[in-house]
Amino acid sequence: MAQNTAIKVNETSRSAVGRDGVLDIAARLFREQGYGSVSLRKIAEAAGIKAGSIYYHFGSKDEIVAAVLDAGIRVVHASMRDAITDLRADTDGETVLRAAIRAHLRALLDVSDYTSANVRIFGQVPQSVRDANLPTRRAYEAEWDSLLSQLKKDGTLKQDVDIRRLRLMLIGTLNATLDWFDPDRGSADALSRTYADVFLNGILQRQDT
Repeated sequence: MAQNTAIKVNETSRSAVGRDGVLDIAARLFREQGYGSVSLRKIAEAAGIKAGSIYYHFGSKDEIVAAVLDAGIRVVHASMRDAITDLRADTDGETVLRAAIRAHLRALLDVSDYTSANVRIFGQVPQSVRDANLPTRRAYEAEWDSLLSQLKKDGTLKQDVDIRRLRLMLIGTLNATLDWFDPDRGSADALSRTYADVFLNGILQRQDT
């Protein structure tokens, strides 16, 4: 009898991982190993639960993936939006743009497995999962478009700048840092300053004429 009680207590403890716990573990595994290498069984083993227990919370692996993708975008979106909101109303446009770049990079590289998992596996998942994530992704892109359009309106950006192309370049370049960023060789903050300098000032040494 005592042995059976111990088994029940152990199983209850394992099932206490919960939906959020499963997502946290899945996000870390997707970030580290990609989409194809991570199975429901592998997620369950990392969570210390039986594979069947996952079905209490999710109907399939792709349902977990969809939740991870949405959470990843929301984390970086909230980080960028909060960084802008925290600035004074009279903050100059360059400082605003630098703050947005810094917030995106920090969320991507320092804050959450979800953000980096999103960038790593988005191109690997089935089209149906990508389509499901598009509304969340589009909302973040719209936030950038709105910011860049305002900076163009107030004269911070050149009037001939194509907002959509600039946003694609910015986000694409920032996301690509996941492939090579090494925290032992520098911080996300330092990297954001370097990137902002290049975006805002260019790379060519111009001579006065």
